[in-house]
Amino acid sequence: MVPAAVPGSSDLVGAPIAMIDSEGTVVGWTQAAQRLVGYSHAEVVSQPAAVILASAEDRAKASAFAEQCRARGGWSGLAALRHRDGRKLEVSLRVSPLSGQDGSAHWLVSVTDLAAVSSSAVNGLRPSSLLTRAPIGITVRDLELRCTWLNDLAERRDDILPEVRLGRRLTEVVAGFEAEALEAAMRQVLESGTPVVDLEYPAWNARRKHAFTVSYFRLEDAEGHALAVCGMCVNVTDRERARERLAILSEASTRIGTTLDVMRTGQELADLAVPLLADFVAVDLTESVPLGEEPLARLGPMGERIPVFRRAGLASIHPGAPEALCARGEAVFVPSASPYNRVLSTGKPYLEPVLDTSPGTWLDQDPPRAQKIHEYGFHSMMVVPIHARDAVLGVAVFARTEDLMPFEEDDLLLAEELVSRAALSLDNANRYTRERTAALALQRNLLPQRLTGGCAVEVASRYLPADIHRGVGGDWFDVIPLSGARVALLVGDVVGHGINAAATMGRLRTAVHTLADMDLPPDELLAHLDDLAIRLTEEDADATGPATAVVGATCLYAVYDPVTRRCTMARAGHPPPAIIDPHGHVTFPDLPAGTPLGLGLTP
Repeated sequence: MVPAAVPGSSDLVGAPIAMIDSEGTVVGWTQAAQRLVGYSHAEVVSQPAAVILASAEDRAKASAFAEQCRARGGWSGLAALRHRDGRKLEVSLRVSPLSGQDGSAHWLVSVTDLAAVSSSAVNGLRPSSLLTRAPIGITVRDLELRCTWLNDLAERRDDILPEVRLGRRLTEVVAGFEAEALEAAMRQVLESGTPVVDLEYPAWNARRKHAFTVSYFRLEDAEGHALAVCGMCVNVTDRERARERLAILSEASTRIGTTLDVMRTGQELADLAVPLLADFVAVDLTESVPLGEEPLARLGPMGERIPVFRRAGLASIHPGAPEALCARGEAVFVPSASPYNRVLSTGKPYLEPVLDTSPGTWLDQDPPRAQKIHEYGFHSMMVVPIHARDAVLGVAVFARTEDLMPFEEDDLLLAEELVSRAALSLDNANRYTRERTAALALQRNLLPQRLTGGCAVEVASRYLPADIHRGVGGDWFDVIPLSGARVALLVGDVVGHGINAAATMGRLRTAVHTLADMDLPPDELLAHLDDLAIRLTEEDADATGPATAVVGATCLYAVYDPVTRRCTMARAGHPPPAIIDPHGHVTFPDLPAGTPLGLGLTP
């Protein structure tokens, strides 16, 4: 992240700041301070700070207040200041101690006008953030950008000792383009006098990357000339991490669960988490889930038989995921003492910030996995259960290798949120797979297993759904032998997909067989079938369960007589048949379309 200078655009952005020496004398003043209290630089600089306190009583307490600040190492709270025109200003003061190279002490006083803050809140504006947040690291640099004063919090942000920082420029202490960009912002403030607010830049502390914002303000002497530049730094790492997590969750909503395929969804979860959260992710589902079977109930406290897992998702920062023992689609071995078992038994996630690979751990039961862990430097791990509707779908394993920071509780919370979103999609996909499998089985059982036209015709059939993903539905065909060597040929289609459509198809097909035994002409048979469809619709409307869609079903019924070599047919909303002559020419008979079944309009 490279800082960019953002000049303040309003009075609210400039910080009213005064620097005071150990004797309580003002030695530096900002333009924002002059705008707030009305006193010019010449009227304040080199004068006791008590000159701007609201009352004589407050000024009498100034000395005791200074001693209190020294004893406490600083102070913040409400105070009253006197405006040059006599008005009383209610303000929030922050008094921060500064240390110099010679061991002397100065004070930096920052002020927030409470009236301005209230006004900005009403108007939706953002007041100077540095004066309302804590803790704040403060540095004061001279015209050559050498550090002359700083507080103790400045050291904590990047572990640079005061004796290293004092007397040196930032680029002499910290290498990198960010330091050069920050110095450029300081020079801009010194030259223009316009503050630069909330520059974001990264820093490292105890091997962890932190995010900071820093603002620069020009301190001026009694003549209004540049005296120094004051930098106020705030650690916004938590805010940035929250923003990153929100961005990851937002991305998860669009990248996880794009299909009703459990294996694809598992891979989408793994792909999203690497490298945003982990260096290695494996998503292992219980074998019943990819097969569309009922998922597992949670294991009991004694840890009954470990289920067979199958790897649905695999992602790594290393191409080809060489650190994985199992490839995607393969069965996964799970030792009985592994965190898998603990997660499945309790239903709670498992976090091991520092992975224990010493002898005597569960890895003793799994030497191949232990070898991979040592070879690729696994040092931190999380195992999160994938469950939905009180059923266990599998586990997701997150690990870090190249990222030196161990997983924390915040990382676990993020992983749980990602897994919960994936679990919802996996559960939907599993239910869809189960329903589709059941519908396929029902449809296969309801359709004729062997067709015969007797001595009248030779028949051949093939069922090829137009929608290969949702092809399970209410389409059917049949060949029914009739008296006199005749044969009935029919095709039909029930609106919709799934079990209900297949079941309705079975009811209509059975009804056609019954009506065909009555030796009815095709148009009369369809009329009776239409009456039956109406009754079925009425019965379904009165039922408490889900209705089956009979209205809108179509049917084509034909009767062929080999003696007369005539074929009589009728259709109820169904496309006409295609007739192919011996020369391969295709024609469609001019057959009235009729209306779909269940509407009461079939003649």
